[in-house]
Amino acid sequence: MSHRPAEQFAFETYPDLASRALAGSVIWASDESFAERENLIAAHEPAFDPDEFGNKGKVYDGWETRRRRHDEIGGRDSAIVRLGVPGLVRGIVVDTAWFTGNYPTHIAVWGLTCDEYLPAEEIAALPEDKWTLLVPETPAQGDTRHPFTIAAESPEGGQRFTHIKLDMIPDGGIARLRVHGEPAPDPRFLVGTVDLAATENGARVTACSNMFYSSPNQILGLGRAHNMGGGWENARRRTEGNDQVTVQLAGEGVIRHVEIDTSYFVFNSPGDVKLTGITAGGDEVELVAKTRALPDTRHRFVAASDEPVVSVRVDVYPDGGISRLRVWGELTEKGTAEITQRWGE
Repeated sequence: MSHRPAEQFAFETYPDLASRALAGSVIWASDESFAERENLIAAHEPAFDPDEFGNKGKVYDGWETRRRRHDEIGGRDSAIVRLGVPGLVRGIVVDTAWFTGNYPTHIAVWGLTCDEYLPAEEIAALPEDKWTLLVPETPAQGDTRHPFTIAAESPEGGQRFTHIKLDMIPDGGIARLRVHGEPAPDPRFLVGTVDLAATENGARVTACSNMFYSSPNQILGLGRAHNMGGGWENARRRTEGNDQVTVQLAGEGVIRHVEIDTSYFVFNSPGDVKLTGITAGGDEVELVAKTRALPDTRHRFVAASDEPVVSVRVDVYPDGGISRLRVWGELTEKGTAEITQRWGE
């Protein structure tokens, strides 16, 4: 038994701000009798074993609550996610994969902006008027990805959120919650030399020639990859040319040094790598000339130019995987202003 392939939506090019891989956390749930709330933000796609049962019943890779029987229990279950990276939400996916007879009849999604480190119980107790409705109460189906686009020009599309609340009405199971958006980090933490290609600092992938095995967004993630599955791997190229990925930096900046890491890519690392900067006017600047790459190695290079750039392109020749990209530099005044605007203060 296998879950059908998922259709991709335009907003999914933005990183998943709720992902556990970006330090997201499900801080509270009204109930998790059958399956833990933490499953909601697992980075991997939902799995299912028809023969797996536990002491509480069928085991599901998702969040599942008990059946509601009495009015005093209330009318819905809810879970609250603290985003790993605060940001401007561009789209949400509520996935009921594998829940076919125990999915909710309706769902709703709310956003909250709270920069204080409040206990989960205090967040859960906040009145409804503190939350912004992102997805109104909507009918749900079983074993289905429910996508919701949040228009950038809408009031909620221009608001920075730190927390997301998912309502499951009245009860049931949901496999995954994805919150795709534009990272909006606190500009106070982006002074001096910082990694301008890190998702947590506001960078994101804007183009990629091939992502057959894994997403290029992973090369901008936290820490180091734990295995080959934690990086970007393309298919074996059988045509002319080479593979590449383009990253929009956190803001315009001057690059000082870079790191292209092929850790865990032992027999399928690139033969050569090159890093090109792209200016606000669209001109290309050579940051790292085409250079031989080694397998399972952190390659560090001093940038060959101090011209401000807004994006970088990594070329791998002819193909092959990398686990991390780090682009260390300082923001220009223009770059700092852009980040401050996204932060909203």
